[in-house]
Amino acid sequence: MVKVLLWVVVILAVILVMRVIAAQKLRQNQQNRTSQHNRSQPSKGKAEPMVRCEHCGVHLPRSQALMSDGHTWCSLDHAKHGPRK
Repeated sequence: MVKVLLWVVVILAVILVMRVIAAQKLRQNQQNRTSQHNRSQPSKGKAEPMVRCEHCGVHLPRSQALMSDGHTWCSLDHAKHGPRK
């Protein structure tokens, strides 16, 4: 009976240690994703001008638009097709 109880305690201890390690890895991954996300985002305090795609009419931030010959496009494919009539 004592051996069985000892094995139960050992198994529970191993499970507890595994859960703690998994939680630490999860926190590290979330912190890494958050820091990468913050670096790629423009500053939240400044508004960015929006432009309209000449082909489909979608509005998007100027920094993400393609500009060619005085026109703005949402993708290279729409720039190739030209303005919609």
